[in-house]
Amino acid sequence: MGGVIGAVWAQSADGVIGAGGALPWRVPEDMAHFQRLTTGATVLMGRATWQSLPPRYRPLPRRRNVVLTRDPAFAAEGAEVAHDLDTALDEAAALGDVWVCGGGQVYRAAMARTERLVVTDVDVHVEGDTTAPEIGPGWVLTSQEPCTGWAVSSAGPRYRVRTLERAPLA
Repeated sequence: MGGVIGAVWAQSADGVIGAGGALPWRVPEDMAHFQRLTTGATVLMGRATWQSLPPRYRPLPRRRNVVLTRDPAFAAEGAEVAHDLDTALDEAAALGDVWVCGGGQVYRAAMARTERLVVTDVDVHVEGDTTAPEIGPGWVLTSQEPCTGWAVSSAGPRYRVRTLERAPLA
């Protein structure tokens, strides 16, 4: 029995997910949520996302880390390196849940295979160079925290976490 293929990201009000290889806001509660969600699962990320993690967090602890890259010589200490998205997703899902966690190109490439999205909306407008993939009409909102309105981060920004599932084919 395979696991769920999901994607998890935080985005600004205008869909920005990154600026210069970093998150352009601080929401510690979202980082804690990411850790709870992905612990025990496989996290799949692109090379640039891997390299943007502070070295003390590489590999992400208590998770199987898979780094997707086109570079056949790339090595990621503590992680597995993959060169084909579909193969990496198939192998990871055979072991349990897999969470795609960046960057923008990897999210877009994986959307056709993704069954669940966990999106943190951060109520800020920021400049950035990486945007979230488009969430098309084939998705259904299954939960939102808080149920209505926004939570307020200890760092200041308002945020909410939405979970969407791929709509069943009619």
